[in-house]
Amino acid sequence: MGVDKYEDREVGGSMDEITEIWGKCRPSLQESVSDVVWKTCLSLVTPVKISGDNLTLGVPSPYVRSKVAERFLGLVRDAASGAAGRPLDISLVIVAGEEPTFDDVFPVSDGPTPAPSVTDQRPSSIPATPAAAQNPDGIRLDPRFTFETFVSAQSNRMALAAAQTVAESPGRSYNPLFIYGGSGLGKTHLLHAIGNWMVQTRPSSRVLYVTTETFFNDFVESIRLKTQLALKRNYRECDVLLVDDIQFIQNKDALQEELFHTYNTLHSAGKQIVLTSDRPPKSIEKLEDRLRSRLLSGLVAEIEAPDLETRMAILRAKAQFERIDLPDDVSDFIATNVRDNIRELEGALTRVAAFASLTGEPISLSLAVQVLPDIGSEPALITPDMILLAVADTYGLTVDELVGPRRARPLVTARHVAMYLIRSLTDYSYPSIGKVFGGRDHSTVISAVDKISAQMGEKRQLYEQVTSLIHQIKGGG
Repeated sequence: MGVDKYEDREVGGSMDEITEIWGKCRPSLQESVSDVVWKTCLSLVTPVKISGDNLTLGVPSPYVRSKVAERFLGLVRDAASGAAGRPLDISLVIVAGEEPTFDDVFPVSDGPTPAPSVTDQRPSSIPATPAAAQNPDGIRLDPRFTFETFVSAQSNRMALAAAQTVAESPGRSYNPLFIYGGSGLGKTHLLHAIGNWMVQTRPSSRVLYVTTETFFNDFVESIRLKTQLALKRNYRECDVLLVDDIQFIQNKDALQEELFHTYNTLHSAGKQIVLTSDRPPKSIEKLEDRLRSRLLSGLVAEIEAPDLETRMAILRAKAQFERIDLPDDVSDFIATNVRDNIRELEGALTRVAAFASLTGEPISLSLAVQVLPDIGSEPALITPDMILLAVADTYGLTVDELVGPRRARPLVTARHVAMYLIRSLTDYSYPSIGKVFGGRDHSTVISAVDKISAQMGEKRQLYEQVTSLIHQIKGGG
């Protein structure tokens, strides 16, 4: 993505082509985001020119540019590529115009709040800002995942304390830091919290967060394009390297070799390395001994499944953040029946709150029992393919249409529902879900999941469709 400033508008390429592409983009983008985001951000984007496979878009101010670049660039790229029928790169330029004020609309990421001195305060309550500039070649850090929003408990206290220490003094203690535990317990949250803290307190630092899948794809692409030197520079010249789901490196000998040398370069330069996995280094099969020894040379911290009190605290924290009036008996009911996965725990709360909003009823234990008949049942193995087939059948579509580039309104809704269900019912990360849907950017998936979560409390038909699909996929009907 390029960012420049235009004082005068310059329209290049075919005027008919750019008009047609953007004419298709606008309604699909409006359908994909909330009314507030549309009115205060994406509706202000205008086409400037198209040159080959690069579409230049104009924004009226640096503020709007940062919002589009940090939160919606992947969504815009997907919509434009679908409208054009070919992959497009997006460049943003500032066109002449008055800068609108949206401070009350987007309270997060309006700019860094002055950070307290790390010598005076542990990294626990600092608000984070999106890290697009500091994480240019990896996955964008999620500003919602901070130390403040992480619920501390006995089951994760060691991992949290280690992550805070690393954020406070990178490269000095616990290098590398290896965090492991089951899916949905907060490992990714801690990685993002470290990155967001670093971006906030050390803006000049280069923080690189990637999943192992992204690392692998970058590695393969560098071989194909003969850009291995650029790959090495990207991964070995950062100040903090955060790698998620390192267990997927097993059986990939060449990638293990690359990570080994990346580790040695960063560690010898005093740079911080943090990795997560669903298992400890000793249990990762077919891992080179020399790499395993490196992973074991720092601190290995486990996140265990939360106990009942912790699960209730997590529910209360989410309810407070979402402004949900959650009675204690409902919190106890959900926390008692969902034991091993925080993502499922929060999903159950979302379903209850959405039904209460639709019916106008207060949240109560009887309502929760009605909405969650499948809670506590033994989970079956659910795959994205199962979800895609169920959603396609429900909406009268094909799987190819769901994962393809077309953006007709009913198709977009079905695609968003499928993304929401894969996120809720499987262990897939946002980038992995994007890959299921033809390589879409992870920010597109985040927008889809957030939108469906919100609309379930506003649209009865959508709520019933999603609930029915959950029961069907889980084998409950």
